[in-house]
Amino acid sequence: MSNLFSQKLRLIVGVAALSFISLASLLYTQSKNKQLAQQHQTAQNLSFTQQENSIPPQSQISLASSQTARVSTHFHNSFIAQPKSDETISQQGTPSSEKYSVSASTPYPVIDEWKKYKFSVNGNQILSQIKLPTTKVNFNQTDLLTVLINTRKYYQDHASADPDILRPGLLSTKGVTVQDILKTLNFMITVLREDIANKRTTRLQNPNFINTHFRVIKWSAYNPKARSQKQLRITKYAVFTHTGSRKKTSTYNTPIYSLKQNSNNNFYTKYTKQDVLSGIYEPGGKEFGKVEPLAYLTRTGLEEALMQGTVLVNFTDGSKAFFNVDKNNGMSYVRGLKATAQKRYWYFKKVDAIKGYGYKIDAKISIKPGVTFAGDVLNIGLGRVVIIEHTKAGRKHLQMGIIADTGGAFLPNLYQLDFLAGIFRNQKDFGQNIRQLPEYATTYFLVKK
Repeated sequence: MSNLFSQKLRLIVGVAALSFISLASLLYTQSKNKQLAQQHQTAQNLSFTQQENSIPPQSQISLASSQTARVSTHFHNSFIAQPKSDETISQQGTPSSEKYSVSASTPYPVIDEWKKYKFSVNGNQILSQIKLPTTKVNFNQTDLLTVLINTRKYYQDHASADPDILRPGLLSTKGVTVQDILKTLNFMITVLREDIANKRTTRLQNPNFINTHFRVIKWSAYNPKARSQKQLRITKYAVFTHTGSRKKTSTYNTPIYSLKQNSNNNFYTKYTKQDVLSGIYEPGGKEFGKVEPLAYLTRTGLEEALMQGTVLVNFTDGSKAFFNVDKNNGMSYVRGLKATAQKRYWYFKKVDAIKGYGYKIDAKISIKPGVTFAGDVLNIGLGRVVIIEHTKAGRKHLQMGIIADTGGAFLPNLYQLDFLAGIFRNQKDFGQNIRQLPEYATTYFLVKK
């Protein structure tokens, strides 16, 4: 009797174990399928966005393409041109806070430029949904439209080659997806195109319009080394014009180099900036002939070009050209170390405009001063539209721009943005210009509802 009972008990335990294993396998398969489906949907959405070369005219209120049915509803409103009257634009109301804050308490893992984990933050520590202050928003309409279009095109053309831009980043803790960012860009492009075509002040400068059609998410600074910092630090960068020579002279003796197109190895990663400036690529140097000299500047000109990322060289022969950083030697930028002591060195390439973010030089986004911010693209994200608020002469000012650039100081960085101020002849002109800009500002993200 005892043996029979034991046999039955073992049989029951065995069946239960097999059932548990089957259930675990089923759950794992479902989880993987869901993950793959989400990845496929993202690719599908980006693929469809690539096919949209222009926004439909105002009369095309419905989506005409037969492809529409296959696209996620995330994109539905982004391709519909808005009516001329603000009052006739569909009033969707403010979505419930529960819809967007379900993951606000989930820690977000911050990574550095080598994709290594650094620390975690909770979204509700630094992000909060509010209303934009009722003050006119300042920006150049045409320049902002240009950078919005160029940033959207980068998503369309390079998402498969540059998966970093598909990271939802910190805003994911507020339920914001990459599709939401694309929807925001599309909507703003539509509105700006209509308003510019009708020769009127754009509705995007109206805080009431923004509060109606966008989620406004306040971004409080998170600086592990200065926990009391609440506002974002707003640094400024620029393109400086420098006189240069196509050949080395006693005055213009500091080169900027370009890697040759047929360079098929990473020889340049062995050399620090100090090695390069010692003459290894010059006649008689051990690596002579491996790179191409683009221009010879003063040492000050080189350091400013490396710091700002772009330089406009006025050559002594009367010609001029933009040069932008292309590839670096793989050595980290050390925050707090003086420029001349940094080991990181950038190789340049000739470009046709001021360039911002891009995974390679030929793909970089053409940007405009006054509407462009550099920021932490890995953790904050490319194409995030921001408004900074500051007080000048006792009056509140709001300035809109888009994160379309990055740099070594933002890897990682959740407490700073760098504002592209313009093109200047020298540091004195630059300094006079930026005096009217804030050192710290209250900062908001805009996300289309």
